[in-house]
Order: sequence, then structure tokens, then C-alpha cells
Amino acid sequence: MDTAFSVIQDPAPGIHLLMFRGDTRTFTLTLSRAEKGSAWLRTNIGHAATAREEIFAEAERDESPLGRDWFDIPMKQVGDRHFEVTVPLCEVGHFEAKCFFLKAGKFTPVWPQGPNTAINVEPADTCCANIIYNAFVRQFGPNKAGGGTPDDSQKRCIQSLDNAGYTVIPKSGTFRDLIKELDFIIGELGCRIIQLLPINPTPTTYARMGRFGSPFAALSFTAVDPSLAQFDSRATPLEQFIELVDAVHERYAKVFIDIAINHTGWAAGIHEMYPEWLVRGSDGRIEVPGAWGVRWEDLTKLDYRHKDLWRYMVDVFLTWCRRGVDGFRCDAGYMIPVPIWKYIVASVRSEYPNTIFLLEGLGGKISVTRTILNQANFNWAYSELFQNYDRGQIEAYLPEAVAISQADGITVHFAETHDNLRLASRSTTYAKMRTALCALCSLQGAFGFANGVEWFATEKINVHESPSLNWGATTNQVNEIHRFNKLLKCHPAFHDQVALTLVQDGGGNHIALRRLHLPSGKKLLIVANLDDQNQTLGSWDSRLAGMDGNVFKDLLSGADIVTNASDHRHTYWLDPGQVLCLTSDSEDLDRLNRTAELNFNLPERIEKQCLRAKALDVFRYCQGTRELGEFDPDQAAQTLAKDPVDYCRMMNPVSPESRVIVWHWPRDAKREVMVPPGYFLLVRSDVSFRAGLTINNRTQAHEESLRQADGSFFALFSPLPVPAHDCTCTLDLTVYTHKGCEHLQAPLLFLPPADNAVLTHQFRRSELLRKPLSLLGTNGRGGMLRVPVAWGTLNSRYDAILAANLHPEYPEDRWIMLTRCRTWLVYQGYSQDITQGCLRSFSFDYNSRGIWHFRVPTGQGEHVLFSLRVEMASGENAVRIIFFRHSDAKEPALLADDKKIRLILRPDIEDRNLHDTTKAFRGPEHHWPASVAVHPDGFSFAPDPRRRLEVRISKGNFASEPEWQYMVYHPLEKERGLDPDSDLFSPGYFSTELSGSQHVELTAQVSKPGRQKFPAFKSIDPKKTLFGVDNTIAH
Repeated sequence: MDTAFSVIQDPAPGIHLLMFRGDTRTFTLTLSRAEKGSAWLRTNIGHAATAREEIFAEAERDESPLGRDWFDIPMKQVGDRHFEVTVPLCEVGHFEAKCFFLKAGKFTPVWPQGPNTAINVEPADTCCANIIYNAFVRQFGPNKAGGGTPDDSQKRCIQSLDNAGYTVIPKSGTFRDLIKELDFIIGELGCRIIQLLPINPTPTTYARMGRFGSPFAALSFTAVDPSLAQFDSRATPLEQFIELVDAVHERYAKVFIDIAINHTGWAAGIHEMYPEWLVRGSDGRIEVPGAWGVRWEDLTKLDYRHKDLWRYMVDVFLTWCRRGVDGFRCDAGYMIPVPIWKYIVASVRSEYPNTIFLLEGLGGKISVTRTILNQANFNWAYSELFQNYDRGQIEAYLPEAVAISQADGITVHFAETHDNLRLASRSTTYAKMRTALCALCSLQGAFGFANGVEWFATEKINVHESPSLNWGATTNQVNEIHRFNKLLKCHPAFHDQVALTLVQDGGGNHIALRRLHLPSGKKLLIVANLDDQNQTLGSWDSRLAGMDGNVFKDLLSGADIVTNASDHRHTYWLDPGQVLCLTSDSEDLDRLNRTAELNFNLPERIEKQCLRAKALDVFRYCQGTRELGEFDPDQAAQTLAKDPVDYCRMMNPVSPESRVIVWHWPRDAKREVMVPPGYFLLVRSDVSFRAGLTINNRTQAHEESLRQADGSFFALFSPLPVPAHDCTCTLDLTVYTHKGCEHLQAPLLFLPPADNAVLTHQFRRSELLRKPLSLLGTNGRGGMLRVPVAWGTLNSRYDAILAANLHPEYPEDRWIMLTRCRTWLVYQGYSQDITQGCLRSFSFDYNSRGIWHFRVPTGQGEHVLFSLRVEMASGENAVRIIFFRHSDAKEPALLADDKKIRLILRPDIEDRNLHDTTKAFRGPEHHWPASVAVHPDGFSFAPDPRRRLEVRISKGNFASEPEWQYMVYHPLEKERGLDPDSDLFSPGYFSTELSGSQHVELTAQVSKPGRQKFPAFKSIDPKKTLFGVDNTIAH
């Protein structure tokens, strides 16, 4: 072994990196000396689906993971001792990688020392401005602004009702109440995420705590608390929740819900369905959870040793995702074992990969938080900055929070949560300082606050009650929050790829934080006096801050800040609770002022990252996960935004075609659009939308629309796995129109490869009831038959057993003369019409023939198997219908062959162009009956000297009995806004008898008068060739 030879990798083995979908990462490998050989990157980047399959196999089938998601990517040599590879990051998840060198002729790789490099990839639209507004819907009710609490008289009344055993619960705020404030919360404050405290049904009588009950005591994990909805006969509570989701999404914001899967409320629904899921002591007592030495007596603990509980929880999360929820605050998430979270998160990501999992790990160990962020693949975790108060505490805590945010998952700085005392209860100065501090110290703008912080609410959020939000108070910090939220959105130093360094020096209860955007070099300095009572001298090292001069702009106030500078040390007297955001670049203030005051659009940084991510998706599909080479993601994103179809064409490595199917809203909403194998699906609209592809109630892909360069919107779906057979898919759309939100579902048909294409020609009854069909046959010279498979029905004016082409040389508008043939079977006076009610199956071939199979009751518990075949003569305006009674095959339930049944056939005729309708009162009522000539075996109908209909039966007789049917309804014409009603004339009926295995033929022809001879149809034996289909399908 060559111990002197070694390799060095960058990024170093063992480090963790946090990046975003749409990013790229370069790995380099340096040899200690020049050697012949090749270098490789071994990684599972690009194979998230395979990794998830191994998680499922382990959780569901106890199969050990075998690392099937790991592959080697070749590195390119860029010098005698240097190799590098740049790979795209296209999937959300936790990935690992490590380089190695393989000497020429050797089989044992040389690895760098240390464990794998880990990369945690986050959704593209979380690269900045992750600003959370924590809303407790209940508080948006009568007490929102205060004054909604009962007075002394009301309290005495309520107390007397309590003492008498009544339940008194005041009116709650509702989803619609919150919707009314979204323009303020999202538009004016600038928040991008609405995080709701639990919205599940809350105890009202049994085991209720407090006046309202705790929302964390969920009685159902998938239901909505009806107290959060208005009574409305047009919208259920769940539908009103979806109204809220739509309203948030319409404003380019997201919805998170709080969910606590460690426990339920007492008498929850799953207690009855799955009592074994409750944790019980040896004495049978149901255990209650708790933390910080407090027992939560209104909750019951769940036992996750039951794997069916894991699957149940997966369905809970997926249910909320399908309702439009974008993320979950997982209350007390550290109490759930990591393998369970790993399974749940993988299951959700397999359908909704951009879903955010926010760990509420307060009270748990930091090491557990890191493990859940990495192994379980959570995205974010609660920061504990809100409970670190002075300089010493923040100096000790903040660097670790920053390190986690840059390596494992974003830590969210909440200024205030429902678990803490209100900041304003100490002082408004303190509230302003702590709110600004948490925002300006955040990574990727991950900052949050509880409703009411903006209004200096002082009443603690008691989840069992509904305290005031102090809404609309004249003394507030609305403008301040609006200001720094604009900063979080527009300034690069608050985006991704930022280095944070504490640079304060000297004494005093203050901090100074340098924020450096690494790609651009843009920097800011945050200086905060942590004392809300006293001034303090802020001090920092200008060399560490990287900002020269002594005059700076404060981006919060717009004021000039003049510092004292001496020996690289800057000082400035800070007022109590004062927070500054200093820049030495005058353009920063201009950029901030140019940002729209009320803007519901995505921040520009996010739009660019999402376009990069989509451009890389196309690259990865076309080229695979490999070295990017000369590919420029930023240029590709611009090309994609200009013309997505042309971009896909440019990326196609095998041909000049785009391989894109375009679906336009709204014009394609009623169409079933076909998608060939290997094709992208491009959805386009003039307004923003969300779209998903669903097959068998499973989401295959989900996209949020991106803004195109021309101002329109698009979503580009990568090709789905190619199906073995044609596959029906639903395009689920939520479109945010100028008139409101519109939900719709449109059908898609994903096609198999041409070699696998199979056209169904036999249909069972269940298929026909689900999707009505029609038989179309032609004669090769312009004539046709078009018959609904539901025998005897007419869906359109174009339905006809015989629509002739009367011109002898070329096609012209078809002329309908035989429209339908109503049919009955009669046995011993028991008459049964042959309709869809008796239909068992239908089949067709490619020679303009269709075969119907019926099971027809004859009374006394018996029935006959009866079939009919319709076919058109080649080259002739003629059709033949064969009616066949099957043999009883000695089956007891079948009517014996020797017992004859009577077959009644009543043809309905017309004389019209196929585009017209018949109106009897306009002349046909008198003219047509006189145009019928009756024959023993049929009739002829000659309403015009130029054409005649002849109808004959092979065995039986014809009885003249004229009959009109008025206003026969055509639903297809009704849908198209055309006249849906037409009249039909029947000159009489045919009658014949059939024993078992017997058949009869009805023949019809349209010709010029004088031609008597019927076309010759091929003679057949029905028992051998006519109905030779699988009896299990036919009957």
C-alpha cells in the first residue's frame, strides 16, 4: 500500500452544507502527486426517489437498506493533480457524497480521510424571506381589538351556568375573519407564511380545559374545528378553510398548520377506532404527555410501536397537503422517534417534495434537533434566540444557531411564540428591539412572530382562551415590521450564501453582527442595544465589519449615523432598545425605497432561484445527474423564462423537437389531452396558478406557476415514468383569476410506447356505465353508422344506424334515413325492452362491426342470453343487424331452447341532412306516412324521388302501425347550445320468433328509386363466428 499517496477533497469530508434546489455544487479532488488514473464522485445526489424506496422497504417490510441510491459520477481532470465535477441540485432532501481516485490498473480506490460530505437541499422558494406570521384563528373574533371579554354581570351569569353544569363557549374568530386581514398581514406587514395554530376539533365538554379548550387537544387529525367557520349552507368548515388557503396562495404566500402527532385530546376519534394506539400504564391508566416538568392533562399519549399508526399519520399529512397546506409545524417533534419521522417525511416528499417540516424542538437536545434535520430530513427548526436575552447569552447561542442554519436546516428566529409572555408586556421599546433583533439576525429571512406583536399586544396567548390582539392600536410597530421585512426580501445580505459574524467589542449590553453576501460582497452591520432601559455604547472592530468610514446609512430609519472611529474601533451611543441596520453603500437605501410598498409578488431572488431549479430539472431529465460542463444555470433560466418550449427543444440531445405538450387554461379545460411517452407537459395561463398531476388518488407531481418574461405564467412538468399501457391522469388546477379562485380538474391521457400500445375492443358493463361509448362504422364511400352503445338511446342529432352518402362519386353531407331500432323480447306476455339495463358487454372490430351482449329476464327467475351485431356493407349505403338468441347450454337459470321468445323490432326513421333536426309540424307529420309502402317482410320509405329507404327482415313479418315520437332529447346538442330536440317517425314494427341458437337478420339500404336488389352480405354461422367472445366478458 502506498502510504505516501493521498487525496484532498473540497468541500472537506464530514462537513454539512445547506443549499437550495436550483443550486450547483463543485467538488474538487487534489492528489498529493501526479498519478495516472481517474477520479470519481460517489453520491446519492439525484436519486431521492430510490432513497425513499429504501426507507419504505425498511419501515413496511423490515428490509435493510442496501444503498441502491449511490452512483459514481466521473470527474474531469483540470491539471496534473486536480480533478473537479459540478453537479446540479434538483431534488429536496438529505444527500451525501465523497470523491475518490482510482489509479490506472488498480481496483482499490483511494479515499480522502473522514466521513461523507452531507448536503441538505431545501426548496428553491425558501432561499430568502421566510417570514412567518403565527395566527391563532380564534383570536380574530370579538375580542380581537379588546372589549370582547364579559363584564362583571356577564361573568356572574356564565359562572352560574358553569355551576349548573352547562357548557358556555364564546364566539370564536373564523377563517373568513382571518381572510379579511390578509392584505394587511401579507401586503402591508410583508409576511410570506401564515402559520396557524392547530385548527382541529377541540374538546367542548369532555376533558375541556379553559373556556374554549386547547387546540392542541385534537379530536381528529384531519377534521376542521367547526367553531372556526361561519355557518353557511354553501360552504362546509373544511371548504372555508380551503377558502383561506386559496386566499393566501393568491397573494403568493404559504400556509403552515400546527400539528401535534405525539398525542390527542381525550375522546378523540382514534380512541374508538384504534384503542390499542394509546399508551397505558401497568394499571391500565392512559398516559398523558408533558415537558419542562408540566403534565398536559388534557392530552393522551400515542404509542408509536404500532407501525399501522405510522401509516395512519402519513395519510394525515398527505390529506392536508392535498388540501393545499405547504408546511407543518411539528409540535414537540423531538418526542417522536427519528425512524418514524424519516418514514413520514419520505412519504410526503414522494408526492409533495417541497413541503416544509418545521421542528418545534424546544425542550429537546440540540443534538436531537440536528439528527431530525439530517436523518429525518426536516427542513427547519425553532431557534431559541427568543429566550436568550443579554449579550453573553446571545454570544454563546447565536453562532451555534447560525452553524445549524448553514449546515443542517434553517433555524427560525421567532420574536415571540404562544408559549411566552408578550414582549410588549415589558415595554413597547423592548418589543420593538426584540422583534427587529430576531428579524435582522435571521438566516434566509427565517423570522417569525405571533399575531398581535405588531399591535403591542400585552395579554399572553393562552391557548385555552381567546385573549386580545390589541388590533388596530394607534401605538404599534406596523411600519417598523414592514420596513425590515422589505429588507429581508430585497437585500442580498439577508438571502442565502451569507456569512454572519459577531464583531462587537468592548463592554455594554449590545451586539454588532456583520452580514456578508459572499457572491456579491454586499454587506450590512446590525447593531442592537439589548437594554430597553438604558443607553449603551455600541462598539465594533471595523476590520472585522469590513466597512470603512464613519458615516453610515441606517436602512431602518433612513438616517445618517456618524460613528466615532479610532484605531479600527467604531463606537456609537445607542438609545435604549435601539437597533440599527448600517450600510456604507448609498445604493442600498435607493434599492429599498424602490421596492413596492404593497407587493404580493414573489421576491426577485426567489423567482430567479425557481427558474434556475426548473431549468436544471430539464437538464437533468435530458442529460442525467452528471458534470454540468459549459451549462450556465442563470443563462438557462433566462432562456426558459423567455420561451419554455424553445428551451426544451434546445436541451433535447437526440432530435430538434421540443417534446412538449402545451395545455392552455382555460381553453383546454374540457379536453382530454394526450401526452406521449417522454414528453414534458407545459401548462400555460395569463394568471398565476397551482397544478398537480394525480393518478389513482396519488399525486405524481406538483408545481407552482412561474412568471414568464412576457408576464404570463407557466408550469413545466417533467415527463412521468412511461406507463406500460395508456394511463388516465387528472390535472388538478387552482387558478387565481381576477374574479377569484377557481378549482378545476381536467383529464389527461399518458400514452405508452408505440410498441406497447393496446386498443381495447371489449368492454364490460362496469366500464360502459362509467364511460359511455358509441360505435362508428363506415362504408368506404362516405356513408356511416354511429350508434350509442347504450342501445336505443340517442345522444346527438348525428347518431344514426344508417346515414348515407347519396352522391355516387364523392362525399357530401350524409343523409339520415334510419335513426335507431328499438327492441323488445316477449315471453308469455312478459315484455322486456333491450336497453343498457340488460347490457353485459360490448365489443367491436375494425370492419365497421359492433356486437352487443345482453342478459334479458323472461320471468319466473329465468333469462336468455341475447346478442346483436351491427355492420355496414363495404361500398354500399346499407347496414345489417343480426339478432341472435344463445343456447341454454343446459344451465338451469336459462330459458330452455325449445321455449320460443318473440322479438319485436320498431325502426325509427327520418329524412334529413345530418346537421338538421326533424320537426313533424313542418310537413313530415303528413307527408312521411304517405311515403311508406308496406311489404310482408318489411317496408320502403320514399319521401323524395331521389332517394328511398328499404328495410327487410330475413324471417318474420312487418305490421304497419305508424307512430310519432316528439321532442326526442339530444344532450350533446344541449351542451353545445344548439337545438336539442328532434322528432322521429316509426311506420310500424317487425315481429319474429326465436328458439335457442336461432338468429334473424334485419337489412336496411338507402338507394335511388328503381334499385331493388340488396347488397350481398357475407353469410355467417352465428354460433361459430358471430359471437365468439369470452363468455365471462360477454355474459
